[in-house]
Amino acid sequence: MLQAGKRVLPCDEKRNKTITMSEKNRLQREQEFQDARILEEDMSRKPAEKYYVLMQRPRDEYTHRVFQLSRERRLLEYGCSDGESTRAWAEQGAVTTGIDLSPEAIRVARERAAAASLSIRYEVMDAESMTFHDHDFDVVAGTGILHHLDLSRAYAEIARVLDDDGRAVFIEPMGHNPLINLYRRLTPAMRSEDEHPLKTRDIRLAESFFERVDCRYYNLFTLTSVPLRGTPLFRPLQTALRALDSALFTLLPFTRRFAWMVLIECSRPRRQN
Repeated sequence: MLQAGKRVLPCDEKRNKTITMSEKNRLQREQEFQDARILEEDMSRKPAEKYYVLMQRPRDEYTHRVFQLSRERRLLEYGCSDGESTRAWAEQGAVTTGIDLSPEAIRVARERAAAASLSIRYEVMDAESMTFHDHDFDVVAGTGILHHLDLSRAYAEIARVLDDDGRAVFIEPMGHNPLINLYRRLTPAMRSEDEHPLKTRDIRLAESFFERVDCRYYNLFTLTSVPLRGTPLFRPLQTALRALDSALFTLLPFTRRFAWMVLIECSRPRRQN
C-alpha cells in the first residue's frame, strides 16, 4: 500500500510528501480497523446504539445540505465506507466519487453500486495524500472521517481538490465534554487507536485553508433524554432539550465545545503556494 520514503503525486510533480514509519503504521492501523468493521459485524458499537437516535437530526441536515450542493455537480465522499451515502447522492444526480483507506470497504461499495446499476467511481486512497488533480470536485463531504486524520494534511488536500467555489461539508464528534470522553475511555474497542474527536483548535485550523468556516453544534442536554427512548415522553422531552441546547449555544457560545457533534461547512478554499 503506502511505502516509506518520498513519493511524487502524479497530479503535481512539484509536491513531494515524505511518509514516516510512524505515519505508515498509523495508516496501517486505520486500514485494518476499518477492514475489520466491514468484514465482521461490529458488535463493539452495540452499547452505544441507544445514543444514535440523537444522530438523526444532524445526519438529516447534513444529507440535505449535501443534496442541495451536489446535484449535477462533482461530489467526492471522503471516507465512503461501504458507499451507502454515495449511492444515495448518485441517485439524486450527483457525479459521484468515493474514496476510503479500506480495500474491503471499496470492494463492498463497488459491488453494491453495480447491483444498483449506478455509475460511481470508487478508489482505495489515502485521504491525506489524494491522487486527484487540483479543482477536481465541487463538493467534498464526509461523516466521522476528519477525526481519524492528520488535520493539516487533510484540510490542505480537501482545499486543493475543491474548485474555487466548492464546499466541504462534514459531521464530526467533538472532544471537550468530560462525560463523553469518560465513556470513550471505558469503551476503547468501539474506536481505533488513533482517533481524536475534534477540539475547537482543530476547527479553527480549517480557517488556515478556507476563508469561511461555518459550524452548527448538536446534542448537549439532549443526551439526557436517551433513557426515555421508546416511551411517549421521549420526543417531547427531546424537543424541549433541543431548544435548550440551541439557546445555550447561541447565548453562551463557550458551551458549544461540550456538544457531542458538529456540522462543519467550509468554503472559499485558500490556494497554498
